[in-house]
Amino acid sequence: MPQGGCLLALDLGTTTLAGRLLDSDGHVLAQERLLNPQSVLGADIMRRLENAMTGEDLRLQLLLLDGLREIVDSMLRQAGLARRDIRGAAAAGNPGMVYLLRRLPVTSILYPPHRPPWRDAVFLSPDQIDLQLPVPLYIFPLISGYVGGDLVAFLFGQGKVGEASFFLDAGTNGEMALFSGDRWRVTSVAAGPAFEGGGISCGMVAKAGAIHDVVIEDDRLGLLVLGGGPPRGLCGSGLVAALAAALDGGLIDARGSIVDPLEVPTNLSGYIVETASGRALRLYRDAAVDLLLTQQDVRQFQLGKAAVRAGTECLLRRAGLEAADVAQALLTGAFGFSLSRRVLKRVAMLPENMVEKVRFAEVGVLAGVGRLLCDAQGPDKVQRLAATLQPLPLSGSPAFEKAFIHAMNF
Repeated sequence: MPQGGCLLALDLGTTTLAGRLLDSDGHVLAQERLLNPQSVLGADIMRRLENAMTGEDLRLQLLLLDGLREIVDSMLRQAGLARRDIRGAAAAGNPGMVYLLRRLPVTSILYPPHRPPWRDAVFLSPDQIDLQLPVPLYIFPLISGYVGGDLVAFLFGQGKVGEASFFLDAGTNGEMALFSGDRWRVTSVAAGPAFEGGGISCGMVAKAGAIHDVVIEDDRLGLLVLGGGPPRGLCGSGLVAALAAALDGGLIDARGSIVDPLEVPTNLSGYIVETASGRALRLYRDAAVDLLLTQQDVRQFQLGKAAVRAGTECLLRRAGLEAADVAQALLTGAFGFSLSRRVLKRVAMLPENMVEKVRFAEVGVLAGVGRLLCDAQGPDKVQRLAATLQPLPLSGSPAFEKAFIHAMNF
């Protein structure tokens, strides 16, 4: 990759777009996050692909390009740089996002056997992709119709990997990988946008004003807010922490139902309110916002965490491993901030024997994209890694369906 100037790394998330500007040594000059403007045409990637097939493909591409240009403009302002200073650019995303960016036919992703014809890495010239960049944009290779370049980038950023290592990129698609010592197995589950605060009544991206952690303090919920100001919404990590606190405080039962406040023997019962759509947890209210976590919000998280848990168990079973055999588990993606092991265990997102092995990489995909940009042999190395990743389809399999149902409860 070219040396000097700055390097542009992009993460094409279904719910959240993210970017970094780096110097030639990989030091971060600026970073930005933005809700994906495509969400007006569907919160999940499958809905957007369906809309693309009915004639909305150009609009979806233009919305995505608008969001990416906004991120690039913001980062350049932060760093005091201009577009002409960009010397290298790369992006990673799931298959659906990449196909929508390139405005390619999406039928092969939507329908079995989910084998898109274009999976190789590609350099898109400035006249092929309207991002107003002075250099081509490298797009990470895809593995299958359900495992994308975002997982490849996450794994590439880790360097050498030890035996029995598990990786999870938790976003709207929960993409995961397991290295068993002699081979890689990768898969993806439909987790929905809740992990990123998407589709949640008071959800937002991890920016100033977002609640990123919740703890019980003397019969009240203590809210930790990015930037230290008043709460304005709940990002992914805040959602998980809020649910863990609600479970600890008896506000939600093991099935995920918000309980009758009369069943709560502490002052925490005051957080349970009745609304026109049913019971909810009122986390905070002032003149500007009323932050309610509804029963539907809880269910959305349960669906996402059950999919991740079931996918993890199926991946382990296919490799002939137990959860206790995993040496390390690395999580990245939508949460915005790391979660404590206690919170992860409380919401039962992963097998209990794995939780103590967990550590977080807050920007795992962007770190991998940045590593490629700083390595002259990066594209070749990424291609070699991608060739070793064996996709494991789970959709519709009896083992996954059984594990999914079992994982719904907390």
